[in-house]
Amino acid sequence: ETALRLAQVKAKKIGAEFSQALIIGCDQVATLNGEQLGKPLNHSNATKQLRLMRGREVTFHSALCLYNAATGTMQAEVVPYSVQFRQLTDEQIENYLIKEQPYHCAGSAKSEGLGITLIERMVGEDPNALIGLPLIKLITMLQNEGVNVI
Repeated sequence: ETALRLAQVKAKKIGAEFSQALIIGCDQVATLNGEQLGKPLNHSNATKQLRLMRGREVTFHSALCLYNAATGTMQAEVVPYSVQFRQLTDEQIENYLIKEQPYHCAGSAKSEGLGITLIERMVGEDPNALIGLPLIKLITMLQNEGVNVI
C-alpha cells in the first residue's frame, strides 16, 4: 500500500540522522470505490475531488510506523477510517475551498478544521486516524518498545 511505503521511507530517512531514536512515520491515502485519490495540489483538482465524493463514502488509510533506529526494527500498520460525505452543493464546496485551502490533504478535506462540516458520518476504531496519526496504535507500538506512556 502506498501510504505504508511512504510512512516507512519517511521514518527510515529521519532514522539515518538520529541513530538512537524512535522515529514515527505517517502517511495517508484516501480511496473511493477502491480508487486512490491523490492530494489535489490546487483549487481545480480539489473541486473535482469534492464533487466526486459528495454523498459518498471515502476510506482514509492512515499508515503509521515506529522505527527503532538503534535496532533497525520497525512496527507498521494501516488504520482505515471511513467517512460519509454530505450531499454538498457546488456553492458549499467552493466556500469550503476558499476558506480552508486543503490542497495538500488526502481527499481535499481537513476534518480537524472546517472540513468537519463536509462530513455526515464517520466510522473507525481511532478518530485520530482521520487526521493522519492513529494514536491508539501508536501507544501500543511505543509500549512494545518499552516506552511507558502513562
